[in-house]
Amino acid sequence: MPKIKLVQPDAQLPKQASVCVIGGGVAGVSTALELAERGLDVVLLEKGEIAGEQSSRNWGWCRQMGRDAREIPLIQVSMGLWDGMDARVEGQTGFNRCGILYLCETDAQLAQKGDWFEKNAKPAGLLTRMIGANEANELQPGCTRPWKGALYTSNDGRAEPFVAVPLMAEALRRKGGKLFTNCAVRGLETKGGRISAVVTEKGAIACDTVVLAGGAWSRRFCGNLGIALPQLSVVNSVMRTEPIDTGLTRTFSGGRFAVRKRLDGGYTIAHNHFSVADIVPDSFRLLREFMPALMLDRKGLRLRLGKRFIDEAKLKRRWALDEVSPFEQVRILDPEPVRDILDEAERGLKDYYPVFKPMKIAERWAGCIDALPDAVPIISKVEKLPGFHLCTGFSGHGFGLGPGAGKLMAEIVTGETPCVDPSPFHYARFFDGSNPRPSTGL
Repeated sequence: MPKIKLVQPDAQLPKQASVCVIGGGVAGVSTALELAERGLDVVLLEKGEIAGEQSSRNWGWCRQMGRDAREIPLIQVSMGLWDGMDARVEGQTGFNRCGILYLCETDAQLAQKGDWFEKNAKPAGLLTRMIGANEANELQPGCTRPWKGALYTSNDGRAEPFVAVPLMAEALRRKGGKLFTNCAVRGLETKGGRISAVVTEKGAIACDTVVLAGGAWSRRFCGNLGIALPQLSVVNSVMRTEPIDTGLTRTFSGGRFAVRKRLDGGYTIAHNHFSVADIVPDSFRLLREFMPALMLDRKGLRLRLGKRFIDEAKLKRRWALDEVSPFEQVRILDPEPVRDILDEAERGLKDYYPVFKPMKIAERWAGCIDALPDAVPIISKVEKLPGFHLCTGFSGHGFGLGPGAGKLMAEIVTGETPCVDPSPFHYARFFDGSNPRPSTGL
């Protein structure tokens, strides 16, 4: 797993709090930070380490382009928050508006990117452009197979997940919030039909407002409460290089690779298309809900039946609050990277860009992406249980979106006027007949 900046937790669990946030990834930490900045007595609870799972394992892209139209207003808010993040957290998150290119080598790819541009970037007023062959090859020079063009957003950027989220968590503590790691939440107590306490492995905290930002664990937590959540996970593999001088500073994808420059002088590299969906018991339970997404990405999603089916089947689906929970049995999801996918990305990058041929791979890892049927997150209260909120299901889009999601979630909790229309992120859309579907995003 990537080496993350460890955050010093608080020592003594409080007896009560205004809001408890469950989950120490970017969504949970951003929500807790926003609430602490508003003066609320907030407690962040994480079963493992801050950013121990997908929030440190992602590509580190902060992008507006290629998104579902429903996410664009929120990512615009988020990018503004990223601009001020270093000052806000008193540290270097690595955020840089370096620009991002989706490079195209066929007319079909250009047409697909152009369609997204016309339907999404133009109406939203993004600084995205469709550029021709000359400009694409000038902006990203050195390719052995000249590009036909690209979708380019000059003010999209990148940051360092393994340090950015811990820095946000440290800022949370400085601003009065409390934080506990290796402290799994087993469940919730209720009184009079609403939340009355959060029960952790180390004791209970009286609390009437809870935000669950549990990533890939959210469905299991909700299931024990009797709350339905149609969520599965996808394994994405990533690698990083040792420092290497290539002269390429823009983030880009094309061929079989997706690449960004790192703050340490190396690059984070992944395959720009392939991920793995492990077949688990929930795959059968949720087949109908996820079938549209599977059909849309059937060429890029590899189905795999293996050890994880057994591992998932062994974990409890129901447990009492005085029992050891699944979140204590598995502190951190740490899947093995899929070697052949990363090997193909490495070969492709070296083939297309010979300047990368001397690169040395320093580390490979994988993470579990929490996915919803329409690939758009839930940022919402759950009416069935007053006081309970969900901030989950970011479907691989969560790191860049995280600060904006935290702001919106905090506004929903406090009853403020929301920064964007929250209706596309409402939990009830999966149960009110809306029949939400994934878009043909990039």
